[in-house]
Amino acid sequence: MRTHYCGLVDEALLGQTVTLCGWADVARNLGGLCFIDLRDHEGIVQIVAEPSDAAGNAEVLAAAAHVGYEDCLRVTGVVRKREAVNPKLKTGQVEVVATRIELLNKAEPLPFHAHENPGEDIRLKYRYLDLRRPEMQRMMRTRIKLVQALRRWLDARGFQDIETPILTKATPEGARDFLVPARMHPGEFYALPQSPQLFKQILMMAGFDRYYQIARCFRDEALRADRQLEFTQLDMEFAWVGERDVQDTVEAMIRDVFREVAGVELADPFPRMTYAEAMRRYGSDKPDLRIALELVDIAERVKGCEFKVFADWANAQGGRVVALRAPGGAALSRKQIDDYAAHAAKFGAKGLAWMKVDDPAKGRDGVNSPIAKFLDDATLAAVVQAAGAQAGDAIFFGAADYKTASDFMGALRLKLGKDLGLVEDGWKPLWVTDFPMFEWDAEAGRYVALHHPFTAPAVDDEADLRANAATAVSRGYDMVLNGNEIGGGSIRIHRSSMQSAVFDLLGIGKEEAELKFGFLLEALRYGAPPHGGIAFGIDRIAALMAGTESIRDVIAFPKTTTAQCLMTGAPSPIPDAQLAEVHVQVRPPAPKA
Repeated sequence: MRTHYCGLVDEALLGQTVTLCGWADVARNLGGLCFIDLRDHEGIVQIVAEPSDAAGNAEVLAAAAHVGYEDCLRVTGVVRKREAVNPKLKTGQVEVVATRIELLNKAEPLPFHAHENPGEDIRLKYRYLDLRRPEMQRMMRTRIKLVQALRRWLDARGFQDIETPILTKATPEGARDFLVPARMHPGEFYALPQSPQLFKQILMMAGFDRYYQIARCFRDEALRADRQLEFTQLDMEFAWVGERDVQDTVEAMIRDVFREVAGVELADPFPRMTYAEAMRRYGSDKPDLRIALELVDIAERVKGCEFKVFADWANAQGGRVVALRAPGGAALSRKQIDDYAAHAAKFGAKGLAWMKVDDPAKGRDGVNSPIAKFLDDATLAAVVQAAGAQAGDAIFFGAADYKTASDFMGALRLKLGKDLGLVEDGWKPLWVTDFPMFEWDAEAGRYVALHHPFTAPAVDDEADLRANAATAVSRGYDMVLNGNEIGGGSIRIHRSSMQSAVFDLLGIGKEEAELKFGFLLEALRYGAPPHGGIAFGIDRIAALMAGTESIRDVIAFPKTTTAQCLMTGAPSPIPDAQLAEVHVQVRPPAPKA
C-alpha cells in the first residue's frame, strides 16, 4: 500500500513520487490550501494540498479539507523542499505535495489527543490510542532495540536460545504461583513459571553450556511502578564457571548494549561492594550511588546517653543507631520534617529523631533539636562531628534492630537525595556480592532463602553450613544501576547432598523435597557440572533507558496496580460450564465484616 514510511522521507527523495500511509496528526484548512501532518511509527511528514492547474486537484483539495484528527489515510504525492524548515522533525526539510488523498478509515472523536498525557486509567483502557502517541512509540522502540541488541550480542558469542515450559510445576520462589487447572488430570494443576530456574539448571546438566532465553515469567504479587504480574527477563546460565566468569561476561554485555541502544558509556569495570557494606553505608542492597549521602553508625557514641531510645538500641544485641546528614537541612520546616518521619514510618520506623545544626562551632548553642537535652556536651559534639554536619545542615537519626534501622534510613536517604537535589546526573552501576545465605523468618520460625533455595553457599561443606547457617554467605550477586536491581544471579548448588542440606535448613523435609524437587535431586546425582547464571529484568532496563519511572510505559499491554487489564476487562468471571470442564468450583469470597 505504501512506498515509504512517513518519518523516513528526506531530501534524497526530492522530485520523486511517494505513497505514504498513516494517521492525520494535525489537519489545517487555510481555505484553498491544506496542510496535514501525516504520522506513522517512524515519525511525521507534512502533506500539502494546494491549488494548481493539474487535473483532479480540486478532488485532492476537497479530500484534504474533510480530513479529521486521527483519520487513517493513504497519500500519494511528490517530495519537494520546504520553504519553512521545521528543525523539530526528522522530515522538517521536505514536504509532500499531494496528488491523491484516500480516506481509508474515518476516526470518530477520540477520548484524548495523541499529544496529551491523560490519566493512566484512560491510557490503559484505550491502550491502542495511547501507544500511538509519539512518546509511547519512542519508549516502546527503545525496548525493541534493547531486545534486538541483547540477542545479537548473545548469538554472536555462542549462547543458545532454548525455550522452557510455560505450564510447569509449582515451586517456592518467593511469590505466589499462578495456577492452571489440568483438564485431563482432575484435581491437579500446572503452575506458570516464576522463572525458568530449574529448567535452565537441567540444561547445564544436559550439556548446553551457554543458555539464554527472553523469558516470560509470572508472579502473583502486589503491583507497583517496577513490578507486574507478568514480566520479561533475559535468563542466562553457564556451565563450568565461577562468579567472576558470569559477572565479567554479562558486565561486558550490559556495557556494550547500553552504548549501542542508549549511547551511554558505563564504567569499566563496574565497582564492587559486599551486601554488608551496602547495608552499612547506604541502608540498601541496591544503593543509588548518584547520591553521595551515607549512613554513619553512632552506637558507640550514644551507649551511655540519657536518650533511652538511642541507649537501648546501642546496647542491644543486633541493634543499630545511625545518623544521616542532610545538607542545607536546617532550612526544613517542622511540617517537612514530620513528612520525612511519616515516610520513614512506611519502612518500619517508630520515630525519627532530628537535629538542626546552625553552627557546630557553638556547641550546644549552635544546635536546635528536641533530643539535645538528653545528650551531654561531649556526646552532642561527637554526634555532630561523626555525621559530618556543617553550618546549615540537619541530621536525622534512626534506632532499631539492624535491618529495620537500615531499611528506613536507607529509604530516607533516597528521599532526601531527591528532594534536596543531590542526585548526580549520569549512570552509576555496581555489583553487590556476598549476600547472606538465609534470613530468619520469626513468624514462620524458620530460615528463608535470601535469593532462592538453589543458590550455592560460600562454604563447600554441608556440616559447616548447618553449624553456621545464621551467618552463612551465599555465592549470589546482583547488578545494580542507579538504585535499581537490573539483574540478579548466583552460582548454583551442583551436588545433591548440599541441595538436600539447604532444603532441610529451609524447613523443606525429605518427603516434601522429593515431591517438589525429586527430579532435580536425581539429576544432580548424575555428574552435574558447576554452573551459575543470572537473570536481567528487561522491563526495568528498558524503563531506565527510556527515562521513565514506570515499567508500564515500556510494556505494550500492562496491568494496573489493581492487577486488571482495563482494555480487555481481564480478569473476568468464567461460565460454570467451562469451569466444570476443568473440574473447578468457585467458592465466593467471604463477606467483609
